[in-house]
Amino acid sequence: MPAEPEPSARLVSIVAQLAFVVVAALFVYGFVAVTKEGETRRVCSAPCFLHPDYMGADRRAPDFSLRDLKGNTVTLASLRGKVVLLNFWTKTCGPCLEEMPELAELTKILRDRPDVAVVTVSVDDSAEDIKPTLQTVLRDEPPFAVLIDPGSQIVKGKFGTNLFPETWFLDKRGVIRARFDGAREWTNPLVVNFVDSLRGGDYCAVKIDEQSLRGKAAKLCDEMTGT
Repeated sequence: MPAEPEPSARLVSIVAQLAFVVVAALFVYGFVAVTKEGETRRVCSAPCFLHPDYMGADRRAPDFSLRDLKGNTVTLASLRGKVVLLNFWTKTCGPCLEEMPELAELTKILRDRPDVAVVTVSVDDSAEDIKPTLQTVLRDEPPFAVLIDPGSQIVKGKFGTNLFPETWFLDKRGVIRARFDGAREWTNPLVVNFVDSLRGGDYCAVKIDEQSLRGKAAKLCDEMTGT
């Protein structure tokens, strides 16, 4: 019959086993932490570098019903289940017209993503009022939907927009994820990256309002952009 190990030997064995468990746990924790940070960097890199004027997840876009260039009625609710890029403009806004070809090109880039809709809303008087402007600026039929909001009852009344252009990114549930004030370079690959993240339901835990960064990933956002 084998001899029982000495108490001191058993203690050493138990301590060794506990040490192994602790080291293994620390390794797993470190691996998970690194993996989680890497995923956060992936999801946040696009919005952090694009730096929208608003970013969050606490407001749903107000629904609306407007007519398009052909007189068909389009509601925002009908686009639920899609990521929506909502661009507000007017024909008297120079930056709006300057960015429109970029917005058209972005729409073409996103064409193979059926769960994305690019919608522009003009606050001009009528479809006939803006058709010549669209033809001059785009030299072709607009690839995106064009809705008309005469009197700005929706754009100003519901969204509070006074200065143009202004572009909103809505997730598939209609929640406002970002707002960009002014013209942007819409063919920037980071824009497509941001759209794809929204398509996959990945959201950066950074809140931007009045140019200040807040939220769990705000520090990481600062680190990545060097601000």
